[in-house]
Amino acid sequence: MRKLLLLCSAALLLVSGCSSDEKDVQQVDNENAPKSQIETRKVRNGKITGEDGITIVGHGKKDEGGGALGVNSYLWRATLDTLSFMPLVSADPFGGVIITDWYEDPKTPGERFKVNALILDKSLRADGVKLTVFKQTMEHGMWRDQKASTRIEQQLEDTILTRARQLRVAQGTK
Repeated sequence: MRKLLLLCSAALLLVSGCSSDEKDVQQVDNENAPKSQIETRKVRNGKITGEDGITIVGHGKKDEGGGALGVNSYLWRATLDTLSFMPLVSADPFGGVIITDWYEDPKTPGERFKVNALILDKSLRADGVKLTVFKQTMEHGMWRDQKASTRIEQQLEDTILTRARQLRVAQGTK
């Protein structure tokens, strides 16, 4: 009986010595692994505000202006500056969406405009901002939707891009 107990103990020590330590074993969690390119990008980029928190202007790569925003910080700031004469309804720096309220120019009563701006990219590019301008005119005491001129959208986009370049140049000289 004693020999049997000694033999079992020796076998147990031998088997436990051959097993690997659980700290050395890496388990793959396939269930929570990214399943698409978008999910892989989200995992690689980390949390939405970045590791250093929220940065509005100028603390990203100097040539990109990305900062910790989801969009280009120069385009974001330039869009806010350009549309500052209009009242804001919503501004989402992570999604890159700016929505203004209706604005009636005192020089043209009976005509008002509203702008939705979408910043599309983290890089400072000519096609990085898209504006939609809405127009209404007063007819018989009621506001009626009208087609806004694409020239107005283009002029606003050009103004935003010019201001974004100015901000980028100013950031580079500091």
